[in-house]
Amino acid sequence: MDLCPSVKNIILLDSEGKRVAAKYYSNDWPTRDAKETFEKAIFDKTQKTNGRAEVEITIFENYIVVYKFSQDVHFYVTGDENENEIILASVLQGFLEAVGIILKGSVDKREILENLDLILLCVDEIVDGGFILETDGNSIADKAASHSRDSGSPLSEQTLTQALAVAREHLARSLLR
Repeated sequence: MDLCPSVKNIILLDSEGKRVAAKYYSNDWPTRDAKETFEKAIFDKTQKTNGRAEVEITIFENYIVVYKFSQDVHFYVTGDENENEIILASVLQGFLEAVGIILKGSVDKREILENLDLILLCVDEIVDGGFILETDGNSIADKAASHSRDSGSPLSEQTLTQALAVAREHLARSLLR
């Protein structure tokens, strides 16, 4: 189990350090307050760095954090201190590529929030239970888009009943894996 690369979390923060989206795959942060404290701390540590040109890597509180900024959104992937940072960087790069494809190059907070269902589908295609499944941006975007097409319409345009049916189907699929 220790030989399989894994991720502790994937976090998107806005330019003020507030959560846009986050998925945690570890109990290292058991409460919402612990998660928010961690998010604020990594934001404070990285906000003055040059994470715009390429993926940056830092060690923070015994975790490896890879990050990159895109307009007004900060993307983070965290792994254990013994994790391979190149693998974590490829997870982040694949996620950024997929998001760029889905949002047609306009990667900003407003577009991410308007397409949050697709962004979270991308996260689900990359990591399952902390284990890395895919790092190719094109493949991730294709799978996320096909899930969206399967459900008939974007989550934001579905009735509550339709959204619950899609959620039930996704839950059943994840339990059967």
